[in-house]
Amino acid sequence: MKKNVADSDRRSHCAISMALDAVGDKWSLLILRDLMFTDKRSYGALQSSEERIATNILASRLITLEENQLIRKQADPEDSRRYLYYLTEKGIELLPVIIELMQWMSKYNPEASACASNARAYKKDRAGLYKEMISKLKKDHLPGK
Repeated sequence: MKKNVADSDRRSHCAISMALDAVGDKWSLLILRDLMFTDKRSYGALQSSEERIATNILASRLITLEENQLIRKQADPEDSRRYLYYLTEKGIELLPVIIELMQWMSKYNPEASACASNARAYKKDRAGLYKEMISKLKKDHLPGK
């Protein structure tokens, strides 16, 4: 399994360019959003999001996110024919980026909603919110945490 973009395949070593290689499209960010803010863990549940991701795109993005070690999959203990998807520590650490994107768009577009229920807590204590949410994500997604 390919773990990251090979040095010869990189456009540059710019940190933003490299980050975009790992998560650089809307579908990947929406999958991460769902894993962070919902209980969606299966392929079918992730596909049921209101943005209506096509099956081939979902499959491709899950592979890319796994290759870049942002998510991991494991067999569903209730149905060994399917997989459940979980954030890795690397994926969990994207939480502030996802929240900042939500807040930025909510600020500049009155039609945008903050996809998560923590908008007030963000304004009151951003660092505390991140710490609390990251702790919860680690408990929910990382084995033995």
